Amino acid sequence: MARQAVPVRSAILSNKSAHRETSTLMATQEDVRRIAMALPDSVEGEDRFSFGVLVKGKVKGYVWAWLERIDPKKARVPSSSVIAVRVSGEEEKQLLLASNTRVFFTEPHYNGYPAVLIRLVEIAVDELEELIKDAYLTVNPPPKQPRKRKADTAGG
Repeated sequence: MARQAVPVRSAILSNKSAHRETSTLMATQEDVRRIAMALPDSVEGEDRFSFGVLVKGKVKGYVWAWLERIDPKKARVPSSSVIAVRVSGEEEKQLLLASNTRVFFTEPHYNGYPAVLIRLVEIAVDELEELIKDAYLTVNPPPKQPRKRKADTAGG
């Protein structure tokens, strides 16, 4: 009997990230592109592998290629195997980092910034999709519904 995949947030909170074997493994940049571009109003960066959404006239990034420092004396270069994904805050970042160190990591450049680095070869596509959708909602939350006012019951 096959086990069902556990949603990423449930896996983080229950520390059961060993469910990888039930999902398609080894995500790629093409998976990232397909997932990101399926989200409303998403745009792909022109100068490097990155995705954002236009919010109040400005593109807010939610997933991008990690710029890796290969040579300490040279500029960072985009990695094709690692992406950075926005998270809601430090608490979520720390939960993700603690949940699976093969998948999630960070570096000093991201200290204090709400994003985690993800090794694409270590994450299942369905987990990646959930993280990218959450990142999108972090920078582009749904509009708040107007509060309904109680009808004036007092006469006159």
